[in-house]
Parts: sequence; structure tokens; C-alpha cells
Amino acid sequence: MWQAIQAVHDGRAQAVVSGGNTGALMAISRHILRCPPGIDRPAIVSFFPTARGETAMLDLGANIDCQADHLVQFAVLGAVFARSVLGLPNPTVGLLNVGVEDMKGRDEIRAAAQRLREGSFPFAFHGFVEGTEVTAGAVDVVVSDGFSGNIALKMAEGTAVLYTHFLREAFKASWTARIGYLFARRTLAQLRNRVDPRRYNGAVFAGLNGVVVKSHGSTDAYGFANAIGVAADMVQQGFMDEIRKECERLNWKSDTAQPAVSA
Repeated sequence: MWQAIQAVHDGRAQAVVSGGNTGALMAISRHILRCPPGIDRPAIVSFFPTARGETAMLDLGANIDCQADHLVQFAVLGAVFARSVLGLPNPTVGLLNVGVEDMKGRDEIRAAAQRLREGSFPFAFHGFVEGTEVTAGAVDVVVSDGFSGNIALKMAEGTAVLYTHFLREAFKASWTARIGYLFARRTLAQLRNRVDPRRYNGAVFAGLNGVVVKSHGSTDAYGFANAIGVAADMVQQGFMDEIRKECERLNWKSDTAQPAVSA
């Protein structure tokens, strides 16, 4: 991992895709590549299927504790990711919260919401979103601290596995259910393809001076190829250049704060 990330730093490679340990990959990437001016902490961003299409979410575990400034930076990173990877020209962004009312949530979340409402950012700020609105596709980008984001992601993954188990058991329950499965096979195959986690493999370490994509270590060739595709999209769409342009436009300056990296 060190050699691969060093190759990106030296310009011998345009991106790195790794299935190695997440904490180690983040620590090495942060040490070698650093953050561009205006970004204090890198965040882990990925995307998943929703009722309306696909939604990006960050941070998924890199930063357990976040201040309002970090959440605002994550919103910009997520919006650029949505444009580069999901092809959304004007993404909508929401802050994950315990309710949609303005008075709800921790101080840093409410402070970040106020800044996003009052500032001029490259996206449409939706406001607060609850967990049920995430899978409904209420927004294109969901912003959260790494603690809440990681829990939400793993809960969603676990729910998908649970419902797959329920569906499989239901079709084994009786001979009529087995016959019904024969008629529903094509539709079920389409559903399985729609929610196949390999299609959404490839979490990006956004906010670094280089493209770093984390693949699930247990995925197969199809899943790893999709992670490579995410990295290629980011390079081809000039993800890093867009981040720098937005930071310059917003007149952001660097901070010396170090990220709280979590495995």
C-alpha cells in the first residue's frame, strides 16, 4: 500500500485502488498525500442504491468527531464526488440528523446547517435528513460524522442481507412458493442485480492530494473492477482539480487539525 500511494504522490500513477486494511490505508494516504489547502480532514465517501437512483454518503468512518467546519467541507467533497462519479450536475446535499426540525441535533450539526444555508456552495442544500429519507433518495449526498455514517452504512448492509435471507426462506416454505419462484426468477434476478453490493464497491478517500479508492477485501473480480471504475471516473472527471477550484472559490485556508482515523 505504501509503494502504491507513493507512486501516486510521485506522479507515476494517477490513482490507487486497494483492498487492504482501511485504517492502515487511510493513515498511509494521509501521511504521504496530505490534504489540499482548505481541506482539514479526508473523508470516506461511497454510494448505494435508493428508491430514486443512487445516493453518495460521507463520512463513513474516517472521522469519529467532527466540527461544523469539517461537515461543511465534507458537503463540498460529496457534491464534487456526486458530479464526478454519479454524473449529477447540481446535486442536493443533506445533513444526517435525528430530525428535520432546525432545533434538533448537536451544536456542530446545527452550526454546519446554518453555514450551508447562508453560504454560496456548488450544490443545493436540502437541510436535515433522517435515516428513513436516506434510502428514499431524498438527497443526492448525505453528510455525517464518521461515527454516525459508519453505523448507518453497516446497518443498511445488514438489513439488505437480512431481507435476502427472508426472501430465500419464503420461497422454500412450500411447494407453491417454489413454483412461484420459477415464475419470478427473472424479476428476482433483476432485483438482485440492482442491489448487488459489488456494483457499488469502491469507497473514496476524498480530500487528499490524490485519488485513493478502498475496495472491500472480500469482493470478487467484478466488484474490484467496479472499484477501479470509480477511480477512473474520478481521474477522467478531474476530481482533484474540482476540489481545488472550489476551495479557491470559497477562499478556504488550510488548518493544522489532524484527522481522527478509525479502522
